[in-house]
Amino acid sequence: MPPAPRRVTQRDIARMAGVSQATVSLVLNNRADAEVRIAPETRDRVLRVIAETGYAADPVARRLASRFNRIIGVFTYEPAFPSRSRDFFHPFLLGIEEYAERVGCDLLLFTSAPVVDGRRRIFHRDNRLRLADGCILLGREIDAAELLRLNRDGYPYVAVGRRDDAGGPVPYVGTDYAAAVRQLVALALTHGHRRLAYLGVDATAESSADRRRGFDAAAPDAESARRLTGPTHDAEAVLDDLVADGSTVVFVEDFATAVALESAARRRGLRVPGDLSILTLGDPTVPVPTDTAFTGFHIPREEMGRQSVEVLTAVIDGSADGVQQRLLACEFVEGDTLGAPDPAVDRR
Repeated sequence: MPPAPRRVTQRDIARMAGVSQATVSLVLNNRADAEVRIAPETRDRVLRVIAETGYAADPVARRLASRFNRIIGVFTYEPAFPSRSRDFFHPFLLGIEEYAERVGCDLLLFTSAPVVDGRRRIFHRDNRLRLADGCILLGREIDAAELLRLNRDGYPYVAVGRRDDAGGPVPYVGTDYAAAVRQLVALALTHGHRRLAYLGVDATAESSADRRRGFDAAAPDAESARRLTGPTHDAEAVLDDLVADGSTVVFVEDFATAVALESAARRRGLRVPGDLSILTLGDPTVPVPTDTAFTGFHIPREEMGRQSVEVLTAVIDGSADGVQQRLLACEFVEGDTLGAPDPAVDRR
C-alpha cells in the first residue's frame, strides 16, 4: 500500500504564496492585526493557494484561534540545546513542532529558569509560565512538588513520560516500558535463556520503575532472574558478576552501558550473543558510537511529542474528557545481540 500523502501545512501555504506563516494564519482566521495590514492582492494570493491545495485548517486550530494566544510553552528540566540529531530531546522537539504547526500554535521555550541543586525549576521569582496558554514538560525526572503546584493552580500542562499522581492525576503522554520489557523477556525465554540479569540505573524516575516492573513480572518464568547492584558503570566488574553467576542474557537500561559491556565482552574473547546476549531497553540518551546492532526496542519519541501537543490543546480549549494519560507502544528492534545460549558452556 503506498504511503498516505503528507498533510499540507500552513508552512507549505506560506512558502507557495511567498508570504510568512503569520500572514497565512491571519488570512485563515479572517483577521488583521492592528499593526499589520494585508494587501488585498496578498490575501487573494494566499486564498488561491489554499484553494489549489485543498488545505483545510485543523479543527483544533479553529477552536484555539478565537480565545487563546496560541502559544505553547516547552519546559525542559535538562538543557535541550544544542540539539544534535542523536540527542535524546531532538525527536521529542520534532514531534512537538510538527503538531504545533498543524494547529497553528507557536512554541515558547522557557530557558530563564534558575538551576537549583543541579536542576532547573519551573517556579521562581521571575516565573513567566503564564505567557503561554499551556506548557509541555520534558525531563527524565520531573519534580513532584512542581507537579503538585501545577495541579493546584489549574495551569494547563502535559508531561512527556508517565508520572505518578501529584495531589491528583497528572496528564501525560508516556511509553509502555513495562509491556516492552515483558515482551523482550518472553523473547529471550523462547531462545532458551533461563538465567536472566537486569542492569538498571540508579534513578527513581517512573520510566526506570516501569522497566523494572516489566522485568519482574516476566522473571518468574525463568530459572534465575536478578537485578544487578554495585558499580554498574564499571563494565568489567559487571561482566565478572554476570560470568560468575552464569547469566546468559542481560537486559540493560542505559544504552551507553550496553555498548561498554559488549566491548568488554569482546575484549575478553566472549561471544555476543553466543556466550552472552545483551538487550537494550531504549534509545541512547547521548550519542554513543558503536557498530553493533543491539536487539531491544525504540521509544516512540516523535509520536510522544506530537500527542503531547494534541493532549495539551484539548486541555487548553476544554475539550478533554477528564485527565488524559496515554501510554504508547515501543517498537521492537531485531538486532544481532540476542541468540540461543551455547549449550556447551558450563554455567554452573
